[in-house]
Amino acid sequence: MLPYTPIHHLLFHEAAGRPDGTAWLERPQDLALVMTSANPGGEPLAIGNDEARRRLEGIADLIVDHDRDILIRADDSVMRVVAGAPAFLRRGRGHVPTPIRLPRSGPPVLAVGGHQKATVCLTRGDEAFLSQHIGDLDNAATLEFLEESVAHLRRILAVEPVAVAHDLHPDFQSTRFAESLGLPTLPVQHHHAHIAAVLAEQGEGGPALGLALDGFGLGPDGGSWGGEMLLVEGVGFTRLGHLAPLAQPGGDVAARQPWRMAAAALARMGRGAEIAGRFAASGPADGVRRMIEAGVNAPPTSSCGRWFDAACGILGVRAVAGFEGEAPMALESLGRRPTVLEGGWRIDGGVLDLTPLLESLLQINAQEGAERFHGTLAAALVAWAMPELAARGLDRVALSGGCLMNAVLAEALSAGLAARGVTALLPRRAPANDGGLSLGQAWVAVQSLLQEGPPPCVSPFPPA
Repeated sequence: MLPYTPIHHLLFHEAAGRPDGTAWLERPQDLALVMTSANPGGEPLAIGNDEARRRLEGIADLIVDHDRDILIRADDSVMRVVAGAPAFLRRGRGHVPTPIRLPRSGPPVLAVGGHQKATVCLTRGDEAFLSQHIGDLDNAATLEFLEESVAHLRRILAVEPVAVAHDLHPDFQSTRFAESLGLPTLPVQHHHAHIAAVLAEQGEGGPALGLALDGFGLGPDGGSWGGEMLLVEGVGFTRLGHLAPLAQPGGDVAARQPWRMAAAALARMGRGAEIAGRFAASGPADGVRRMIEAGVNAPPTSSCGRWFDAACGILGVRAVAGFEGEAPMALESLGRRPTVLEGGWRIDGGVLDLTPLLESLLQINAQEGAERFHGTLAAALVAWAMPELAARGLDRVALSGGCLMNAVLAEALSAGLAARGVTALLPRRAPANDGGLSLGQAWVAVQSLLQEGPPPCVSPFPPA
């Protein structure tokens, strides 16, 4: 990063040896400063001096404090160029609470997002106010920050929501929070919300075709979804197709150990006997093989993220990930010039099967494999979507989900659609990942209230 506050300049100047004048700012310095947020991993920022001393004790050797209080927790915004234009990876300082204009005005609603990368959204007329990044709702501090963010938006906007939208998953902490507010609740399916968020910010009405590509979202059938082709029509959607299911051995742990997803892919290829030999050094490989073959603790998932993980495990990019998304990020960094493997996929009854692509990766190196995986995946998604677009006379596709933060995939997919006269609608004002879910939930809820009328008030909303 570059220093953007006076305190940054003072710290850089001190670390550079206090050179005279300002010419040192223009010269390369023989030092590297690594900056991180003032918080334990996975928890919100510390913003009070006393709070910082309490929470950072044993972590920070020195705390530089100030007599000017910080009022609101807000991480830096993070953006990258995707398909030729800026896109948010994380929306925060400098952009919140600038509203996102909705296609229509409607009753005020609150939406509370999902579980990971949580944000909340409060609407006022045709404006949607998306909060700053809150984080993963797996500790008490982040849940408290969620409540702070809702209270803050209500206070500064002087808005009382008439309903609250949340994810379909009943065990998400955000769902439980929504149910505790005493307001009518509106569950919104995860991938429907992803696509609705893009349509909301782009001012698009329906019907619209959407490709939602991410790691996990609960489907109405109780299944693990994540590679979905949806026809979105206002408050409803139709699942037109999905990626072929892969076993997820060990459940959620497979998302952090890509070798397990590679083992699942080998089993799908009919090469389960190779699992123990290939992955003996990575973990309990033969146990995982038996788990997959017996269908025990290995639920099927249509997740695009897990197909990425399988490719990473096969190519040896990462057997085990140190943080969420590490393996696919490493794969993306290798994919400079995407290539397309002819015959690298199969489409049958709306199901897109990438098994031929993964089997071909067994014979090539990591860089060639990364380029083949990205290019073939993009080409397969285009081939999958085109007949559905033609059948409905549509010429636009909304793209969202965490996999669309991958610039190599997003650019190849956009270019492939454009070559066939189809416009790709990508998230620009809200993140493609779960940080944009609350915007989509809010827009679905607004449309639902406009269609069905205001719901009855269950009990008063707790005072701000």
